[in-house]
Parts: sequence; C-alpha cells; structure tokens
Amino acid sequence: MTTRVIEVDPERFDRWMAGFAERHGPYDAAEEITPGGVVVSARAADGSTVVATPFTFDPLGVVLVRRGGYAVGLARGGAFTESKVGTRHVQSRTAAGGWSQQRFARRRGKQADELVDAVVGHARRVLLGDDESPPAGADGIPKGLVVGGDRALVREVLAAGALRALVRLATRELYDLPDPRRDVLETALRRGRAVRLELTESTPTST
Repeated sequence: MTTRVIEVDPERFDRWMAGFAERHGPYDAAEEITPGGVVVSARAADGSTVVATPFTFDPLGVVLVRRGGYAVGLARGGAFTESKVGTRHVQSRTAAGGWSQQRFARRRGKQADELVDAVVGHARRVLLGDDESPPAGADGIPKGLVVGGDRALVREVLAAGALRALVRLATRELYDLPDPRRDVLETALRRGRAVRLELTESTPTST
C-alpha cells in the first residue's frame, strides 16, 4: 500500500472519481457534510481507498508572506475580485559577530516588522473592507482563508488585532509556496479551492 495526497480542481473531481473506479474497480462511498463541503470516503474493489476533502468557502481570502514579498487577495467563484502583490526586502544572512551582528539583527528585525505591518494593512483593506469588526457572514468578507509562505510571518500577521475577524475562519495552509508573485497568488487560489485527495492504493497507478 502507498499513500499520497493529490489536489484536484473541483470541476474535475467527478471525472477523477470515474477514473478511480476504472483503475481500481467499483467502489462503496460514504459522505459527510462539513462546513467546507461534502467529504467523500470511498473504498474500491481492490482495497484502494480515497478520502476527498473539499474547501468550498466563497468568498475566499488569500494571505501569502515571505521575506521577499507578500500577496493578498479576495476571490469569488475562483477569480480574484481584488488583490495586492508587493515586494519588501528582509535580510536573511548573518553578518560578522560582535556589534556588527547585533546591528544586523536589529535592522533585520525592523525590516520584518515593517513587512508584517504592510501585510496587515493590505489584508485589512482587501479582505475586511477596512472594518476591523465586520459582522459574521457580512457580504464581501471571506468565509475561508488560504495562507502560505513563511509560517512565522503568517502567524504574526494573523495575530494583529486589526485582523481578528480572520482568526475564526477555516484555514487551508500552503507553506510550500515560493516568494509571493502574481502567478504564485493565482496558484495559491487554485490549490486553495482544490479537493484534497488522500489516496491509498494497493497497486499504484498513474493519475
């Protein structure tokens, strides 16, 4: 048995399940209704299994931040209605020891703080309409959140009081993404909306 995780666009899910049956035989399936959509668990005739977990929140917010930049976006129906992408430099290499190293650490800390502050400001505007306390379910406010980049920086951004309305949202994490750029933001949206398939195959085949 081998297990792997596959991400499939929601529009392709039914076709993927048909292929699962072709590769592994007829299957029995069970469904569970969750806030993110219907989770499907299936077992095929050869013993292979799949658990399909959707993330169907709409609107969907995206917050990506790394030391090389940031990206924030609000999407409806799989397309961004508003977004902001930018670059900010935060040094990552250590300098010489002694006072030079201490000055370097202070400068690096200041750059990181400025990056976090910038992302918080953009996220407040793009995702919350500059309202720190929007009512739950308010129109135009994300119902789910995709985050990625640097885990520590993302944690600092979401800890800001101005973004406390985002903390209660269901979150999908994508910490393997590279420095945020426009194409990376689009990738994050596609992967954020994807159905995650935990596939265990008795005889591995191509998908």
